[in-house]
Amino acid sequence: MRIAEVIGSVTLSRMIPEFRGASLKVVQPLSLDSLLSGAEPDSDTLVAWDEFGAGLNSQVGISEGGEAAQPFRPQLKPVDTYLALIIDQLHLTHTQLQG
Repeated sequence: MRIAEVIGSVTLSRMIPEFRGASLKVVQPLSLDSLLSGAEPDSDTLVAWDEFGAGLNSQVGISEGGEAAQPFRPQLKPVDTYLALIIDQLHLTHTQLQG
């Protein structure tokens, strides 16, 4: 699981039945450096399945790859990234990460 920030949403021009019940969000994965220093993220953006209603600029936990489709079994959903949680608070310090 990685931490990401919601930077947008996706609007489809037609309904896809497999996507009923959720929305698609554009997320920017954040590195540890980005989280600690506020540095600009340098990773590619992803589109994530969101059942929780995460808002713009929310920090979220995302699952990618094969694990992203697991919550839907035995149904098939065409997703590669799943928004697994919304982060209320995140506290990191340099001293916690040393040693």
